[in-house]
Amino acid sequence: MNRNLIIRTLGLVLICEAGAMLPSFFLALYYREPDLLPFLYSILLLAAPGFLLALVRVKNKDVGYREGFAIATMTWLVTAACGSIPFLLSGSLTTFCDAFFESMSGFTTTGASVIPDVEILPHGILFWRSFTHFLGGMGTIVLILALIPSLKVAATQLYKAEVPGPTKSKVLPRILQTTRQLWKVYMLLTAAEVILLLLAGMPLFESFIHTFGSVGTGGFSCKNASIGAYNSLAIECIVMFFMIICGMNFALHIGIMRGNFKAYLNDPETRLYLGIIAISVSLIALNQVYALNNTVEEAIRSSFFTVSSIITTTGYATADFDRWPEFSKIILLLLMFVGGCAGSTAGAIKNVRFLILFKSAARQILKFLHPHAVVPVRLGREVVPDEVVENVQTFFFLYMLIFGASTLYISSLGLDLVSAASSVAATLGNIGPGLALVGPMTNFASLPDSGKLLLSFCMLIGRLEIYTVLVVFSARFWR
Repeated sequence: MNRNLIIRTLGLVLICEAGAMLPSFFLALYYREPDLLPFLYSILLLAAPGFLLALVRVKNKDVGYREGFAIATMTWLVTAACGSIPFLLSGSLTTFCDAFFESMSGFTTTGASVIPDVEILPHGILFWRSFTHFLGGMGTIVLILALIPSLKVAATQLYKAEVPGPTKSKVLPRILQTTRQLWKVYMLLTAAEVILLLLAGMPLFESFIHTFGSVGTGGFSCKNASIGAYNSLAIECIVMFFMIICGMNFALHIGIMRGNFKAYLNDPETRLYLGIIAISVSLIALNQVYALNNTVEEAIRSSFFTVSSIITTTGYATADFDRWPEFSKIILLLLMFVGGCAGSTAGAIKNVRFLILFKSAARQILKFLHPHAVVPVRLGREVVPDEVVENVQTFFFLYMLIFGASTLYISSLGLDLVSAASSVAATLGNIGPGLALVGPMTNFASLPDSGKLLLSFCMLIGRLEIYTVLVVFSARFWR
């Protein structure tokens, strides 16, 4: 294994993370709040060892899958661990377990929190907390590849280890071109939402906070009542639009920019994604009208926002959906497993995998009727290779196995079944709020430390889509 490359890359990661803390430092300086020195110390604590590690020479440029998997997993662990330092030094959180949970939740764009009152936090901490969504949404590795050309020797392996989805197709001929195009689209969407939220009446600082949570599909807010605190239809519509857009494959957005205006319509995954949103909104709205006697307008407004937030794994809230009828809550729980599209900032299993699973099941049924028939699995006009179908089937099995085992452990800590299952679904799918004790108007603070650490690990597994993490933790990987 090329250890020098791994060490040098981790050094560059620390430098980049130290630089990412500078906006929070300047905000603390501007507002003259007590988080100024904690950010200064955090930057120094990261930059000093980062520069030393970055000086390590890399003689062997033979980079394989092992280096890619190791760098991806270790980068996310190191980034989350170091990202917890400002929380601890500022006193916003008092234990490493809580700070690590909050940091991991930010970088993995989960949005689950252990902070009971975010409105008392200083501006620098609030900005850093949400900025981690922005960094983690597109991926720290993808950002580093875009910024540091010297890592081009490892670009392909790092890209494959981090980018979500069953296939890792490149948008452009070169990986570095692809990463820079992805970040260009990401930045354009970010700028557009900030401007629109400003026009809708949201203050500048809060516009950045909620934009980071929307485009990164993270969900951290600077308001205890989340987006519901504004009670503004315009703000809700803007946030909904960007959540849905960022839940789509970013390769399609690049295609639109390059003149392929039928990219969305021609993509079967996008059609399924939008169809699920439409059906879920309709069912939940009808359930609210008949079970809660809500008006049609109220039902559509609350259900549309909540469905958009859950399926894109963002986690913003305008209503306490834990008080909705059981039928609506079951739909939301199912959406926690579906998630967004491959190649998006959203989490969970992804629509394309369900498409492949459904088509694979249909093929098996057809083969029982016609044993000698050759029936390929297709997505649109493209044939899905059998190894990809097998990959998706194994992924689904592992996902449900991890969900079941984690739910069993969390329930052993004293949580009821709904709280335990939804807390695991919400963290493994990088969603944020669950149901009952971890619902949208509560948080994860009441969980024991061991539960928080397990759920932090679920966030990491969900963000790197199981294989990358499990490979690194296997004994054979290090032989």
